[in-house]
Amino acid sequence: MKIYNSIQEFAPSGKTTVTLGTFDGVHKGHKTILDKLLNSSRASGHESVVLTFFPHPRMVLQQNSDIKLLNTMAEKAALLEDYGVENLIIHPFDHAFSRLTAEEFVKDILVGKLNISKIIIGHDHRFGRNRTATITDLLQFGEEYGFEVEQISALEVNEVSVSSTKIRHALESGDITTANGYLGYNYFLTGIVVQGRQLGRTIGFPTANIHIKEDYKLIPDNGVYIISSKIDGETVQGMMNIGDNPTVGGTERTIEANFFDIDKNLYDTELTISLHKRVRDQVKFPSVDVLKMQLEQDKAAALDYFKQSD
Repeated sequence: MKIYNSIQEFAPSGKTTVTLGTFDGVHKGHKTILDKLLNSSRASGHESVVLTFFPHPRMVLQQNSDIKLLNTMAEKAALLEDYGVENLIIHPFDHAFSRLTAEEFVKDILVGKLNISKIIIGHDHRFGRNRTATITDLLQFGEEYGFEVEQISALEVNEVSVSSTKIRHALESGDITTANGYLGYNYFLTGIVVQGRQLGRTIGFPTANIHIKEDYKLIPDNGVYIISSKIDGETVQGMMNIGDNPTVGGTERTIEANFFDIDKNLYDTELTISLHKRVRDQVKFPSVDVLKMQLEQDKAAALDYFKQSD
């Protein structure tokens, strides 16, 4: 898949089939849209293009928006590439772009830059300055400029919005099982291993502290999770704590992964960690010894989970 950081970078070799949207999570609700895109592009022999934007429009247009996203842009790109999309355009969204009229967007962007033969879009999609243009306007533009418009049904659009909302709510409450069910894959976090307080190794549970630089990434609720990650090409099992470590006087929220059967220096390594299941809530234990006993039980639960999953 080719990735472009603006519409201006993209230079199509021929006609294109395009869809646009945030595609946050690239979850099961997006499957129909992406299938339509890829099936249509293959049938016509035209390039498939996903046009998305960053920052998220709500971050720019809504003051004090604290929206959290299911994917970083790098994570989203990896998921779309796995799906088979040929071209991903991540266009910088700003106030100037939001002021384009509907006809400017169609004439200058869709036709002039993307060279579209077909656009696949939601029936309720609004675009142009102040989002005043509707699917009816787009159909008229299609006739005028010579491209086809395929509408995504109300049911299909609803599947996307309902899935995204349910995934966010599930993650915010720590219900990783429900979130993974809607995603169609295990929710994952990508970050760099940084040095922490190194308290885990003193009780036999050394941890890799994960720093996620993208502050817009949605972090699940505090608690202990069963995880896996690929390290040097090998899948490694483990468990992870998200929280502020109240038993040892922690004050900052951290993400700490304890990997089983691995003895490597992971500092400065970028890891992608898949969350399989939540084991328990964060708890303040009466002593470090009681915490250690609980961690042994957590590890046993994780190993049993992976044994049953084999």
